[in-house]
Amino acid sequence: MATIYDRFMRDMERACGDAWRKELVADLRGDVLEIGAGTGRNLEHYRDLERLVLAEPDPHMRRRLAEKAAQTSIARSVELVSWSAERIECEPRSFDAVVCTLVLCSVRDVKRSLDEIRRVLRPEGKLVFLEHVAATEPSRLAWQRRTEPLWKLVAGNCHLCRETAASIEAAGFRFDRITRESARKALPIVRPTIRGVAIAP
Repeated sequence: MATIYDRFMRDMERACGDAWRKELVADLRGDVLEIGAGTGRNLEHYRDLERLVLAEPDPHMRRRLAEKAAQTSIARSVELVSWSAERIECEPRSFDAVVCTLVLCSVRDVKRSLDEIRRVLRPEGKLVFLEHVAATEPSRLAWQRRTEPLWKLVAGNCHLCRETAASIEAAGFRFDRITRESARKALPIVRPTIRGVAIAP
């Protein structure tokens, strides 16, 4: 996956993803944790952070991430770790913001991941998210459901039909803003997306 990920995502990133990432993370400040940082697609958009922790459990992705992180000066300190979303190995209330971009679709346990994110956020801390989700149109949703079993096998446990907005609310967050939009140039089964900011209690 690490070998093909950037090429697979290239057209979507050029069409909309890159602009969405910039919109979401450019104004973040303080101590930031990015979960599932992958190959470092968000790195160029961070500005003047105190501390940036990049969590990526996949060793192949983490190797590519390390190469990009070594070339950045966006934070006073940058740390790479292998934490999974379900087990964030730090003290409660450690971060001002947690960033998840195209991550919650593939975690093993969405509830546990969001509980962990809430645990490590400071009060009024931000969960910044960009996720592809279940379609609202019945015909596309039916196609996602038919495709999902095979898709999970070939795409690193990526789920097509998750109701991620509802999961975020159920974890106790409140939405500061949320946008639903089709991801241009993406495969039709992953075009429905949500992005925005949710606030921890």
